[in-house]
Amino acid sequence: MALIKCEDVSIGYEGQTVVRDLNFQIDSGDYLCIVGENGSGKSTLVKSLLGLKAVESGRILFGGGLRQQEIGYLPQQTDIQKDFPASVYEVVLSGRLNSRGLKPFYSREDKQQAYEKMEMLGIRDLSRQCFRDLSGGQRQRVLLARALCATKKLLLLDEPVTGLDPIVTTEFYELIRQINRDSGIAVVMVSHDIESAVKDATHILHLQEKVLFFGTAEDYQRSRVGRTFLGGGQDD
Repeated sequence: MALIKCEDVSIGYEGQTVVRDLNFQIDSGDYLCIVGENGSGKSTLVKSLLGLKAVESGRILFGGGLRQQEIGYLPQQTDIQKDFPASVYEVVLSGRLNSRGLKPFYSREDKQQAYEKMEMLGIRDLSRQCFRDLSGGQRQRVLLARALCATKKLLLLDEPVTGLDPIVTTEFYELIRQINRDSGIAVVMVSHDIESAVKDATHILHLQEKVLFFGTAEDYQRSRVGRTFLGGGQDD
């Protein structure tokens, strides 16, 4: 069953339609990369999937036991985030806020989840360190652990390797692949890096105000749009 299904979705920004007539779905265990040039509507779509922006028309449906507030979200890094004066443990634990409901304190299970996710991502030994003192790669692992604390079904990552050096980038991509493969959590990643997207993802959604392509990564490489953007030229 589809975790998320977009049916004829159009989304606007400041009175202008940015993306229109989107039809695609994300199934349990999928690894979908959303690619496209700047201004193609990728971040606008992300905001709508998270419920931060209303759609102009069409509808976004949630299924497979996924609720919108249970999406684990890793946003683009900002300077404000980098300066966050909390410990690694506190940042990771804050991923449990939505599931805490109206309870005033974190439960034992919340704290257990935070420790498990830090262990999974190899940052347990950093738990007492201040978030703003970490390297870029360490910060992204902390924010990924926080996103994992929020979900059992779907991770949404918006340009997660921006500003990271090539070695850390490769490690981070491997981490995402491993989480997707070992835990069965579906991954939706917005990326500028089409070549890595094709290598890692099961499915590609290529946007340019509308859907230029949606399907498997294999089919994308054979498609006209895929060949063009991957530098292979167009079909005859």
